[in-house]
Amino acid sequence: MNPHFLSPYLFLVSLVLASSTPAATFSVVDLTNYHKIELPKGAVGPESVAFDCSGKGPYVGVSDGRILKWQGPLWGWTEQREICDGSTDNMTEPTCGRPLGLKFNPKTCEVYIADAYFGLLKIDRNGGHPQQLATSLHEVPFRFTNALDIDSETGIVYFTDTSTVYQRRLWPLSISTGDKTGRLLQYDPCTKCCNIIYLICNFNTKKVTVLLDNLAFANGVALSKDSSFLLVAETPTFKIFKLWLRGSKAGDVELFTQMKRPADNIKRTDNGEFWVAVNSLRQYQTSPEYWLTKDPVGVKFDEQGNVVEVLDGEGGSTL
Repeated sequence: MNPHFLSPYLFLVSLVLASSTPAATFSVVDLTNYHKIELPKGAVGPESVAFDCSGKGPYVGVSDGRILKWQGPLWGWTEQREICDGSTDNMTEPTCGRPLGLKFNPKTCEVYIADAYFGLLKIDRNGGHPQQLATSLHEVPFRFTNALDIDSETGIVYFTDTSTVYQRRLWPLSISTGDKTGRLLQYDPCTKCCNIIYLICNFNTKKVTVLLDNLAFANGVALSKDSSFLLVAETPTFKIFKLWLRGSKAGDVELFTQMKRPADNIKRTDNGEFWVAVNSLRQYQTSPEYWLTKDPVGVKFDEQGNVVEVLDGEGGSTL
């Protein structure tokens, strides 16, 4: 979630290699070939792009609480009209909602939503009103539900609660006070969960557990291709952590990478690499020796944390 910039556009970038790249193990890509989709009038702050299990979309949440679907240049955006349409007033967010995380389960075609105010939600494949899945843990309400990813084999949802103190509309206080109450959480939707050792089954178990706590502004989250580990971004520290879920390292936490700008959303590619959206705080000047560009706005990593590609924002004239 990038709280610093509300854009009326959604950028879809086809990455093209820069013409001359210094000797390095990664490449810098520019904005030579990109497509800009203008959002409906009054809609700003697009967040967490997602495509459904048929490849249709993109779907995107905006600042007034709506989730929009792109139907192509002929039909434009599908949008459900609501009383909050066009609102950019932070004070109305607790009423209107703010969908920050979107992800379709490719097995069920259901869409899961991390809404900053309404918690973890789900919409059936045929649409309709969202079902509220989880809003609290141990009687502590989620204050700032942010990003999510799904294990399509188990149905387990991994998501972040940025702070247990400050809501999204008060995000500057989470940064300025050094708040470290952010959490990485797991929602298990299993309807029949059995303990193989004791042969005991619990039906309709829908359990939320804490995987990591004491995080500073917990943000983007992404599951590895083989579901063996999770990545989670800690925005103010410019860090991304790796939490092992399986194998001999299960439960261990490692530093995946130390960014030079604040990390936001993380999306895994089909081949298992990770694109990290970088908050464009251009006062944090990046040395070109680090990523071969002074204005990185997106960075792609392999599973080991090595930089594969860097998207150059070109100083902000376009992006």
